[in-house]
Amino acid sequence: MKIVKSILLTCLLLFGGYLFSQQVLTLDESMNIAIKNSPAIQKSRLNMEKNKEYLNAQLASLKSNFFLDITPVSFSREQSYDQRFSEWYTSENKGANASFVVSQPIKLTDGLLTVRNDFGYQDNFSEANSTTYKDKGFNNSLYIRYDQPVFTYNRLKLNLDRIKLNLETATMAYAIEMLNMEYQVNQAFYAVYQKETAVQIAEEEFENQKVSLEIIRSKVEAGLSAKEELLQGELNYATSESNLDNSRVDLDNTRDQFKLLIGISLYNEIQVQTDIDFKLIYVNPEKAIENGLSQRLELTQRNIDLKMAEFNLTETSSQNEFRGDVSLSIGVMGNNEYFSKIYDKPTNSPSVGVTFSIPLFDWGQRQANIKAAEIEIQSKEIDLQDQKNNIIINIRQTYRNLQNLVNQIDIAKQNEKNAQLTYDINLERYQNGDLTSIDLQRFQNQLSEKKTAQVNALINYRLEIINMKVQSLWDFENNTSFIPKELQENLTPEN
Repeated sequence: MKIVKSILLTCLLLFGGYLFSQQVLTLDESMNIAIKNSPAIQKSRLNMEKNKEYLNAQLASLKSNFFLDITPVSFSREQSYDQRFSEWYTSENKGANASFVVSQPIKLTDGLLTVRNDFGYQDNFSEANSTTYKDKGFNNSLYIRYDQPVFTYNRLKLNLDRIKLNLETATMAYAIEMLNMEYQVNQAFYAVYQKETAVQIAEEEFENQKVSLEIIRSKVEAGLSAKEELLQGELNYATSESNLDNSRVDLDNTRDQFKLLIGISLYNEIQVQTDIDFKLIYVNPEKAIENGLSQRLELTQRNIDLKMAEFNLTETSSQNEFRGDVSLSIGVMGNNEYFSKIYDKPTNSPSVGVTFSIPLFDWGQRQANIKAAEIEIQSKEIDLQDQKNNIIINIRQTYRNLQNLVNQIDIAKQNEKNAQLTYDINLERYQNGDLTSIDLQRFQNQLSEKKTAQVNALINYRLEIINMKVQSLWDFENNTSFIPKELQENLTPEN
């Protein structure tokens, strides 16, 4: 007996939480869980953060860069042949040197300003035909250099703009993923609610069948009805019980799909909680279209694609282009055996260099590439206009659906009310023996169908309101903009 009690206690400890706990989820809670657990949203967020770091790195590269190279010790000894004097000589070099460089990219002109200082110490020794030569001392070279490309586009600025657009694209993709997830969660959430309601309706129908079965059984036993009526009543009861079981199976399957979507354990017992009472929400179609055309993320993406194509045209136009490079440098050099006298006799070292790259003939390669890039821009412009038309059409269709659903809800409410009244009247007729079981079953089915139709109409209206919010990015229920906060929080940082 003690062993049995121990086993039962262990089972309760292991499975008690699973058997008796049930998690009640609201729509907002479901959305928060989905955002946290969705692999697609996680990947989009990581992609956005990655592009943000690329931009931070590019912005950092526009600041002054510092480099220090140090060679603390160098030593070499070699024997070489001097052809001028037809003799061999031995040389030995010892030294140390360091270079300090500061470079500053110029974003405005795509130039590069460099300040460089080279400092070193050397001790040289050479010997030829018993003659020894020695030299040692310090040397330092300090100069400023500026390099500027001319007759070409600003590569530094274009690259920065491209990285900014990459971040904006990644942010848009993340925000769109969030919007899609919100609509999917709403659909799945209300699907679970719909199935839960279907189970409730099936349970009510089953309870009604219990009552009608008891009525016909008592009437048959009293000899007031034929035995066939009892058989039909039992069949209706069994059918109702089967429908209830089917509804519960559908509910379990729908719950599993919902749990999979939002990313919680399939072994969790859940129930959804919401209020779908009808509340008429005024939707202004002109406002929806205006806001959709100005705020839709897909249009921003199309504009980004167009800008990228324009960047590609700029780069393509630079192939085999006429361009120039100008270099200006000024510096001072000094050397001496003693460190304190290193600049006693300085040497100035200015330099100027101008280089031109002049294409002569490329068999039409550059013009063909430019034409292809221009065609790509035209294609992107068509995509942009097509996206605008699709937005207008989708918003109009959604608005028409909303108008139709309002009428359907009114009709469904009246139908459910009439079906309930009809069933109550015919149940009384059935109790009085004026109606058969088959006829009562027909009225019962009609009542269940009208209840289900009313719930479906209310759910469809809620989903279409959400669809309008996603299509127009305007929340007509709260009369506010519906730009995702993730997009607002991750705007491209200014340089």
